[in-house]
Amino acid sequence: MKKFFEDIKKDMKFKSAGPGKKLTDDASTKPEVVQSSSSAKHNRHAPSEGSQRAGAAALARIEQHQRPKVHTSQDAIRNQVKRELEAEAAALAEKQKADTAEGAKLPVKDAACLSVSGVYFTCPLTGATLTKSKREVHIKEAILMRFEEDPVEASVMMIHTFNKDREKVKAAVDIISKYIDNIFKNPTEEKYRKIKLSNKVYQEKVGCVEGSREFLEALGFTSIMLPVEGQEEEEEFLVLLEHSPDALELMKERRDRLQRGEPVRAQLDRQPQAFRSSPNAQRFELPPEFYNLTAEELKREQQQRSELVEKNAMLRTKAMREREEQRERRKYNYTLLRIRLPDGNLLQGTFYAWDRLPVLFAFVRESLVDGWQPFELIAPGSQKLKESEEIALAECNLVPAALLTFAWDAAVQADIAAAGGKSPTLLKPELLKTIRTLS
Repeated sequence: MKKFFEDIKKDMKFKSAGPGKKLTDDASTKPEVVQSSSSAKHNRHAPSEGSQRAGAAALARIEQHQRPKVHTSQDAIRNQVKRELEAEAAALAEKQKADTAEGAKLPVKDAACLSVSGVYFTCPLTGATLTKSKREVHIKEAILMRFEEDPVEASVMMIHTFNKDREKVKAAVDIISKYIDNIFKNPTEEKYRKIKLSNKVYQEKVGCVEGSREFLEALGFTSIMLPVEGQEEEEEFLVLLEHSPDALELMKERRDRLQRGEPVRAQLDRQPQAFRSSPNAQRFELPPEFYNLTAEELKREQQQRSELVEKNAMLRTKAMREREEQRERRKYNYTLLRIRLPDGNLLQGTFYAWDRLPVLFAFVRESLVDGWQPFELIAPGSQKLKESEEIALAECNLVPAALLTFAWDAAVQADIAAAGGKSPTLLKPELLKTIRTLS
């Protein structure tokens, strides 16, 4: 029996020894070694070298993979930011190109015939007008360039904008705030002014959030290698050297800025446009950006049209009809609205499908000479829209496009007429300056 178990052990040891090697194999042949990207280390710089180095360090952490050494001149930073961030836009463009190829059999509309050339956005930092594919690239570049002017503001923007997981952002902000509170409450305690970068809490809650280290460096923390008790090798710490009363008060103010921070998002450009009275007011030709569908889904949409007649012939409950209407509305990202004014002219603007009615009314007011006067907007089917109602445009069936009718409040207009006052024009001069005729 003892020999039986010994034979089993030998057999297991033989199987675990590996696949083996033929005697005829070339001894110089070596197995391929895969380099781990995690072995790449990013070069960190202390903020004392200047805000431009902080911008370079921020750039080096945008992606997880290895990168060449970042130069610290402002031109070099700008060029490298453009190269690396616009790679994201290039990838998106390739995908859109592929989708276009898939939908090549679909009827293609001439761009000149479209009611609007596309969907555009405005960068709140630079005021630049951007396409959908370029907006994130531009905003990231604009934030990184802010390090030259205000490293604190730039790092706060970076934390709240570059990280999509809002829960992780909140956790990082809370821990950084705790660091600052501990320093303020214990200004003479050296341990509160040191952050060990290998600390588990720092790595899992703070270090993984882009912009967090930049913010700490902007507060005055400096990277220093320090000895650790019980270890032969030194470890990297972020150490706050300055702790005067004025510096501590300033740190609290910057903590508040971090807590109040919000993501920087491109704002939808409504592209306000005025048109002369035209029989084509109800004709809409929209670009693909208005639809939340791929080319393949558009093909299926064509096939499903024939099924719609059969569905309408079926007896359905009100709840069933409402569910189908909601599914239809979710197909649209944006909506193009035209408002027919009393003088016959048209006002056009682009909106998110889920913008609320107060947003629409505000857009109209901002376009009028006498926007302070009360007015009504009437949707197709004689549905009166109310400015006070927080209802989405999609829920009002105003997607993907609709023609609305504008009407002044009759009682107010009667009072104005009795007083002998009346504005000669409705739309502001800057809109009338570019007025066109619908083709």
